[in-house]
Amino acid sequence: MATRRELSLALLCVCLAACALAPGPADASKMVGVYELRKGDFSVRLTNWGARVMSVVLPDRKGNLADVVLGRDTVAEYVNDTSYFGPITGRIAQRVARGRFVLDGKVYHMHRNDGRNTIHGGDRGFSRSIWTVKEYVAGGESPHMTFYYRSFDGEQGLPGNVDAYVTYRVSGAYTLGVHMNATALDRATPVGLLLHVYWNLGGEGSGDVLGHTLRIRASRHAVLDDELLPSSGRVEPVAGTPLDFRAPAAIGSRIRRVVVMGGRAVGYDTNYVVDGEGMRPVAQARDPASGRALELWANQPTLQLYTGNSLNRTAGKGGRVYDRCTGTTCSTSSPSRCVVVRFDEVCVIKHEEVMSCVRWF
Repeated sequence: MATRRELSLALLCVCLAACALAPGPADASKMVGVYELRKGDFSVRLTNWGARVMSVVLPDRKGNLADVVLGRDTVAEYVNDTSYFGPITGRIAQRVARGRFVLDGKVYHMHRNDGRNTIHGGDRGFSRSIWTVKEYVAGGESPHMTFYYRSFDGEQGLPGNVDAYVTYRVSGAYTLGVHMNATALDRATPVGLLLHVYWNLGGEGSGDVLGHTLRIRASRHAVLDDELLPSSGRVEPVAGTPLDFRAPAAIGSRIRRVVVMGGRAVGYDTNYVVDGEGMRPVAQARDPASGRALELWANQPTLQLYTGNSLNRTAGKGGRVYDRCTGTTCSTSSPSRCVVVRFDEVCVIKHEEVMSCVRWF
């Protein structure tokens, strides 16, 4: 009998500073490419549009291959996509209230693309920019690819120049390493990068993920308001709530009790404060039907669990459509001084400062 195959993804993120304005979306599909990293029957497809993961293919317990990430078929479709299928988001991932923050006594205003607020860097954030391919090794012992992006002073209303690098590396048994680096070149600036991949371990388009078992090693969560903002800065225990995944449980076992956005949506869009410090296991997910599993390790303090609540007959791969709960994101982000201490602050790095965060899936 074939043994159960497990997917382990390694993700290292370090924040730097600098980026170049990309052409508008109408021109983007002519300037981007699709690249593949392959090791045996494990393969990862990438594009430099948003330094994005397009697919992750691996076998189930019977050796059947499937793509386990949601997305689109062509680069042109990603260029016009607003669902954040697989990109690096930034310069500031997550939400910024009213698109406004104060740095060194000066008020900055970002482009608002989420109602009154800004999400994932604005309408032309890192996810909707063309990255430069710096290195590409498709096969061999360590297939890998490095993307580079320079974010200029004033881009999306943000101060300072930033150089950002992302390296994807396939190694070991079904292991994908993602290393993200960002450095402020000339002045203090907010930076917070995040890989936004929707996972379905049964295979994208195979149905919902409500039967996936999930464990999150977090005893606390950030209290969010009706706009999904941590405006109060409060952190509360998960014990006794449907947010408690300290012991493995099916995603769908309590999801109907999770009401967000003032009752306008049902599902997880939760920011967890991860237990412990340094590199440690953060979350594990498993699909009992296929036997595929995913494990996340991180040295970052928070994890965002999102069950795709905004997906509604959203166009996917192969003519399929995605609805709520057909995929889930488990994304770690932000250093503790910016997120755990006070959740409504943005993450700032100083001139020539390098910030390190490490995540392993």
